Amino acid sequence: MADQEALLKRVKQAVLAGEMEGIAELTNQALAQGVGAREILDQALTPAMDIVGEEYERGDRYVPEMLISAETMKGSVRILKPLLVEAGVKARGKVVIGTVEGDLHDIGKDLVAMMLEGAGLEVVNLGAEVTAEEFLKAAKEHEPNIIGMSALLTTTMIHMPEVIEGLKQAGLRDSVKIIIGGAPVTQGYADKIGADGYAPDAASATKLAKSLV
Repeated sequence: MADQEALLKRVKQAVLAGEMEGIAELTNQALAQGVGAREILDQALTPAMDIVGEEYERGDRYVPEMLISAETMKGSVRILKPLLVEAGVKARGKVVIGTVEGDLHDIGKDLVAMMLEGAGLEVVNLGAEVTAEEFLKAAKEHEPNIIGMSALLTTTMIHMPEVIEGLKQAGLRDSVKIIIGGAPVTQGYADKIGADGYAPDAASATKLAKSLV
């Protein structure tokens, strides 16, 4: 039991330190010692990413360091995912995420996606330049709890209300929460277009998503 606890602690530390090289081996070691996939997710990966988010909010960690920790976490999630599916472990919720039409920026959006996965949510990442039609199609196909939209330009954030309007017309608006973010986006804009939430960065987006599912 002590061995298992020590391994969970090491997995957590590896994520915090961004040890991308060693995370797969540590994850496999923990599994070989009888630690469950869900335990690794709940007791090592999720707490580590919570700390990463808190450190970022305090100004003790920067975006590149967050990305390295998120990538490290992803290396473990890749191994755990098939085991979680096999065990019938349900994700805490499902999020469809994408950068809106005309916008190629996806670093921030990808960071949000990785942190959401670390929080135990299933993520469908549609990539960049996602049209309102594509968001709508994904909403019908994946039936997510949340749709997350990102925009880095004032010229592209105007496509966000188109997605909300499309969901209304398809009768899907009430079954999904919509969160938005990106440099030009504000809480005021979220209120104006009828989104359910706004997040200025990946850490707060993760917190917001967890509160909505």
